[in-house]
Amino acid sequence: MFRRLSVKLENISCVPELSGTHVFLSLGSNLGDRKAYLRKALSLLGEGGFSLEKVSSLYETSPEGCEEGAKKFLNLVSSGFWKKDAHALLALCKQAETALGRPPDHPHWVSRVADIDILLFGEEKLFSETLTVPHPLALQRRFVMEPLAEIAPDLIFPGTGKSCGELLRELLRRG
Repeated sequence: MFRRLSVKLENISCVPELSGTHVFLSLGSNLGDRKAYLRKALSLLGEGGFSLEKVSSLYETSPEGCEEGAKKFLNLVSSGFWKKDAHALLALCKQAETALGRPPDHPHWVSRVADIDILLFGEEKLFSETLTVPHPLALQRRFVMEPLAEIAPDLIFPGTGKSCGELLRELLRRG
């Protein structure tokens, strides 16, 4: 199940400070008031110094790899600018998830109020114990690539030589 909703999050202010690294984040929620959690996550990121540029439409998707009976996710992709390093942004993302009620030791592949992933951090390629950028599963996930292609269709995805729009079309052809 995958569907683009005809709505975006309302009352989201996108007035980017166009300095720093151009960053793309994936956000998702499948518990409680999913829209409210996503809205609050973006607000917390902004309060922490992430300068929000764009936010995709909302996408409702079946849970992939979650526990039996998990509810559908709402997903979106946002872009913005960040003045510190990628690990500082990861710390902010984890801080926002915790503030929303996701414990720091929350297991992977289990329902959650908020999940915030760094998809792209400029042109950088990072490989550490805590962070890999570009996100290693991004190109395989429609719930990432479709909203990413919505807000940045011509962006060349690092390491591929192809635009996000092209990569989405390839993903859809593979089914």
